Amino acid sequence: MRTFGNVPGGPVVLKDGMNRTIRRVSVFVLLLVLALLVRATWVQFYEAKALADSSYNRRNAIQTYAHPLGNIIVAGNAITGSARTTGGDLAYKRTYKQGPLYAAVTGYASQAYAPTQLEGIYQDVLNGTDPRLKTVLDTVTGRQADPGNVLTTIDPAVQKAGFDALGDKKGAAVAIDPKTGRILGVVSTPSYDPTELTDANTAGPAWRRLNADPDKPLVNRALRQPLPPGSTFKLVVAAAALEDGLYKNVDQPTTSPNPYPLPGTTRVLANESASAPCENATIRTALRYSCNNVFGKMAVDLGQDKVRAMAEKFGFNDQKLDVPVRAYPSVYPTKMDPSQTALSGIGQFDVTATPLQMAMVSAAIADGGKLVSPHMVSQLTDSGGTVLQNYDDPDSKRIMSSGTAAQLRSAMQSVVTNGTGTSAQLPGVTVGGKTGTAQHGLNNDQSPYAWFTSFGTSDSTGKQVAVAVVVEQSDAARSEISGGGLAGPVAKAMMRAALKAS
Repeated sequence: MRTFGNVPGGPVVLKDGMNRTIRRVSVFVLLLVLALLVRATWVQFYEAKALADSSYNRRNAIQTYAHPLGNIIVAGNAITGSARTTGGDLAYKRTYKQGPLYAAVTGYASQAYAPTQLEGIYQDVLNGTDPRLKTVLDTVTGRQADPGNVLTTIDPAVQKAGFDALGDKKGAAVAIDPKTGRILGVVSTPSYDPTELTDANTAGPAWRRLNADPDKPLVNRALRQPLPPGSTFKLVVAAAALEDGLYKNVDQPTTSPNPYPLPGTTRVLANESASAPCENATIRTALRYSCNNVFGKMAVDLGQDKVRAMAEKFGFNDQKLDVPVRAYPSVYPTKMDPSQTALSGIGQFDVTATPLQMAMVSAAIADGGKLVSPHMVSQLTDSGGTVLQNYDDPDSKRIMSSGTAAQLRSAMQSVVTNGTGTSAQLPGVTVGGKTGTAQHGLNNDQSPYAWFTSFGTSDSTGKQVAVAVVVEQSDAARSEISGGGLAGPVAKAMMRAALKAS
């Protein structure tokens, strides 16, 4: 204990314990101040950009919609626009021309929700904040640059043909130019009108309704909903068998009992038609009649590793397939027993694919065994048309030999000439295809998925297109559901538009 004299009222006495308490409080307060300074420094120098870019930062929305946005272009025409708003602090909102037709391409730019698809990927170009858009004057004055534009590869005639042909069916379609990789059409139905989601004052009810819809109109089925591809996957197995040398050509008889006993089980793999000539059938005949026994055994004979290697050459299991929208991976499984490998050979078990993926399969076959990277954006430009970035020189890789591709093209033509794909015949066009009907639901208790993947070559110009279609659900009776019956006519419509055939 210490005392201090000469203090009015008598000496002041401070106990050592009180001194320690004051020191501890002082140290604690100092630590709090230091922590506050550290946090402020961290926020200012390290988190400032994240906070500035946050979708919850109202200033970003105000800045984005202070001026008209740039546009997404199809065949030289803008399919987007901007409209002046009345009231509020957001001066403009996004508009769409033929919104449902192009929703699977554009996505949406909303005052209330994060942008999607091309609107999201290129939002900096479209709202003028991309550094490449700034002029020297913009940099000096701090003025925001004029927005740029996104030029797509979409052919409006192909897009409309697919959209109209799918109609009220639930499904999707993709069309690709095999030689350039340009995506000519991306269709997903049922669709939605992106205009419903653009205005912050009215977007909420539309958002809730679209998300509650069991048909999931906001899902891009063409790029982002892998489903069992059924017999269309037999093209991948056939390519693997020819490349491996298991069979020399598509007209060599296979060793394929009918039905095929699934290894290690008491079950057999039968065919849709008991009268089809599938026993020991050639690859050509097996594709023409879609013989399950042939391709189930072929997958087992090759082994899952060789089938997977070929599938991955086509793009299966690719986690970063950007067109530039990130497509969901199509999957070929990594671990299977022999009976599961047999089922994978007919596009069942855990095999899944998007229409984009199956269009890539047909595109590689059509282009002599070479796969050009698919893409649906050709250029980014500034407001005056100066090119900021060009995407018209995509990568390509060889998937199979030109001889194997020629063999498969010939076999696919047989499918359309006098097989399961006759609905896709088109005057003046050499068409090759493969139908598929994939099981759906527990014990196949729901309507099967109807698939068709194909290519068409104009007899007069040599121009080509590859098209893949899936129909998830339609008003057809279960007994009438088939790839040729439902998906084939959609592919035919898109090929006709792409090749300008009669």
